[in-house]
Amino acid sequence: MLTTLGSLKHRLDVPRLLEHRLQRFAVRPAFGVDAPQDALLVAHLVEHGDARVRLAHAYRAELGLLRGDRVGLALERGAALLNREAFLFENLAMGTNVFEECRLAHVPKLVATGTICAYPKFAPVPFKETDIWSGYPEETNAPYGIAKKVLSVMSEAYRAQYGMNSAVVYPVNLYGPRDNFDMHTSHVIPALIRKCVSARINGEGSVVLWGDGTPTREFLYVEDAAEGILMAAEGYDSSDPVNLGSGQEISIRDLATLIAGAAGFKGQFTWDTTKPNGQPRRRLDVTRARERFGFEARTSFAEGIKRTVAYYEENRARIDAAPSTV
Repeated sequence: MLTTLGSLKHRLDVPRLLEHRLQRFAVRPAFGVDAPQDALLVAHLVEHGDARVRLAHAYRAELGLLRGDRVGLALERGAALLNREAFLFENLAMGTNVFEECRLAHVPKLVATGTICAYPKFAPVPFKETDIWSGYPEETNAPYGIAKKVLSVMSEAYRAQYGMNSAVVYPVNLYGPRDNFDMHTSHVIPALIRKCVSARINGEGSVVLWGDGTPTREFLYVEDAAEGILMAAEGYDSSDPVNLGSGQEISIRDLATLIAGAAGFKGQFTWDTTKPNGQPRRRLDVTRARERFGFEARTSFAEGIKRTVAYYEENRARIDAAPSTV
């Protein structure tokens, strides 16, 4: 089996956690093109250099290998508001190349991950897998989301034409230790944590946040995501898209209050309504994952936030000193 992580837009622990869980399959990393021929192919996209050149002209040279007869891992770049067209190209290229290289290598099982951004902007809540093609994604996420929808089409097409066993899971927004806390590129939870901790330490009485705080979001703790991906690899043999989430939603305003409490920030929030709110609501219907391969999120939101705040506090000096990833 090979798992490709296509929607992980942060520096989260999913790859490390997956590697740890792969030990139950006796999988040992052995990266490099000189690894044994019976190893599984893993598309390894590094974070530097020209991705277009690598993907178009040297894709095979960028492949790494994992020992083992069941599970592998691949990393893909995620989306951002910056370079949206590049993210469309890179994610389309990664997806198509991963499927084709797995077919050529006769990989027995491919599990690819899409993104909640693939859903239409005004999809009925909770988002059901049957609604994924019922409209256009939220505009700022559309290039990325559309690229990820293609994974489900490829899964169906490769299954029909080549008999290739693959599945595509659609995780909700992830969070947890080792998230991206860069103030220019981070997502809402790490951004709120960094702002609240910084304001507390600097004695600031107010933190400015984008939008009006009314949109809702669903989040999945990183360890639960890793387990869900492996459960799909072990027990889900279908090209029908499947959601991975907690099934719970929270407004951004309530999220800010929760994080402020965990971070010890006692000031006020100022909402900058000149900034976009983004998609009004996001919550997944997680029935299919529960019924088809038994996945249910186990980490409570309060506990997950507590662990994430603790990670940032423990690593704040290093994180704050790091150059921006913009």
